Amino acid sequence: MASMRDIKRRKVSIQSTQQITKAMKLVSTVKLQRAKTKAERTKLYFDCMYETVTSMLEKSGYMDHPYMKPNDSSKKVVIAITSNRGLAGGYNSNITKLITGSGWEKEDVEIYAVGKKGRDILKRRGYQIRKDYPDLINAPIFSDAAEISEAVLQSFSKGEIGEIYLAYTAFKNTVSHIPTLLKLLPIAFEADTKRPEEKSVNDFVLMNYEPEEKEALDMIIPKYVTSLIYGALIEAVASENAARMQAMDSATSNAEDMIVNLELKYNRARQGHITQELTEIIGGAEALNA
Repeated sequence: MASMRDIKRRKVSIQSTQQITKAMKLVSTVKLQRAKTKAERTKLYFDCMYETVTSMLEKSGYMDHPYMKPNDSSKKVVIAITSNRGLAGGYNSNITKLITGSGWEKEDVEIYAVGKKGRDILKRRGYQIRKDYPDLINAPIFSDAAEISEAVLQSFSKGEIGEIYLAYTAFKNTVSHIPTLLKLLPIAFEADTKRPEEKSVNDFVLMNYEPEEKEALDMIIPKYVTSLIYGALIEAVASENAARMQAMDSATSNAEDMIVNLELKYNRARQGHITQELTEIIGGAEALNA
C-alpha cells in the first residue's frame, strides 16, 4: 500500500494537472465561440457553391477543358487539414485514418499538409508530403486557400495528378464533428435515379456559357476549388476547438474522480496509521503495568 506521503504527492500533482486542463478548456471555449460563429456564417455559402457548380457541370455534359478532362495519371493529391497542437482527442488521427484507410497505394498519394500533426503522422507512415502549410491553420484567410488551389490546379491541368481530394473535419455542432474526404476534381456526379414523371423542367435544361466555355470555366473552377478549401479550413478550426474543449472537459472530470479516490486512500492510510499508533501506545502501557 502506498504511504501517506506518496498519496499526498500524487494528489497535488493531479490537482496541478486539473488546473491546466480547466484553463485549456476555458481558452478553447472562448476560441470556439468565435470560430463557430464564423463557420455558421460561411457554411451556407460554401454548400451552395458546391451544389451549384456540380449541378451546372452535370448539365453541361462533356467539355474539352484542362480542369474537366480526366487524365491517365494515377496520382492523387490530398489536402489534409489538421491542427498544429494535440490534446484534442481523436481530431487529428481521424483525418489521417481517412487517408491511410482509403486503400490507395502510398506511392500514388501526394499530401498537401495544413497543420503539423497530420503532416508528422503521415510522414512517419511513408506518405510523400508535397507541400507543407504549418502556420496557415492558425488564422486561415481566403488568399491562403487560393494559394493551395492554384498549386493543385496547376498540377492537375498539366496531367501530373489525376484526382484532387480534400480531407477535413466538418463542423456540425459543438459535440458533432465529421471527418470528411471530399473529391474536388474531377467532379463526381450522382446517378440520375429520378423517373421521367418526377423530373422538372430544370432537369432537362442544358447549360450555355457566355462568352465561351473555356473562359467561363477558367474563372468558375478555381473559384469553386478555392471556396471549398477555405470553407473546410473555417470548419476545421471550429471542429478543432470543439474537440479540444470536450477533451479537456473529460480530462478535468477524470482528474476530479482520481482526486476523490486518492482522498479516500489517504484517509484510510491515515486512519490505519492512527490505529497502529494507538495499538502501540496501549501495548506499551500494558507492558509497563505488567
